[in-house]
Amino acid sequence: MNLTDIAHSRFNMIEQQIRPWNVLDADILELLSVVKREDFAPAAHRDLAFADIELPLPAGQCMLNPKVEARMLQDLKVQAHETVLEVGSGSGYMAALLAHRAQHVLSLEIIPELADMARANVQKAGLTQVEVRCADGSHGAATDGPFDVIVLSGSVGEVPQALLSQLKVGGRFMAIVGDEPIMRAHLVTRKDATNFTTTEPWDICAPRLVNFAEPSRFTF
Repeated sequence: MNLTDIAHSRFNMIEQQIRPWNVLDADILELLSVVKREDFAPAAHRDLAFADIELPLPAGQCMLNPKVEARMLQDLKVQAHETVLEVGSGSGYMAALLAHRAQHVLSLEIIPELADMARANVQKAGLTQVEVRCADGSHGAATDGPFDVIVLSGSVGEVPQALLSQLKVGGRFMAIVGDEPIMRAHLVTRKDATNFTTTEPWDICAPRLVNFAEPSRFTF
């Protein structure tokens, strides 16, 4: 695609996919124009960077649908002074979006090839406030926390309590939780040392993150 086609495709992504999904925050919509999604897509799929689909990544992983990333970003309400933990770096695109909102982003990726890809992409974008680390994100990063925001860029079978414990009071956690064909976004806010509130603002299915526990399926 030439620059005119790219600009047109980006405009259509924002106006035809993302706005209709109740992403109406003007700052978020502007950010989607600033962070070039096509620069984070694999070269073989660059022309599909703005499509309403999940984009394939190495090792059987994928970039989430653009409207899902945008809605998560809007719902988390990340502030400029906050620290963020992301689990599932993928290509680094979500970490890049978060970096424009937060003071610091630590992004964990268990697959070395993807960690290298994400790290190269965020460095190319000049985002020094992002650290991409090759690590098992199912354990979080307790020694680096607590965090204001924790976001899982993929789905899990249940909300991981170990990660909730790494939230600051007032902090927010977001993940897509459940099993196909029904999964829901869970937005959890830590109210104090022992109390949390949860909302489930929208439904979507997303690929599983690696190494997170699955809930018991015992039947009697």
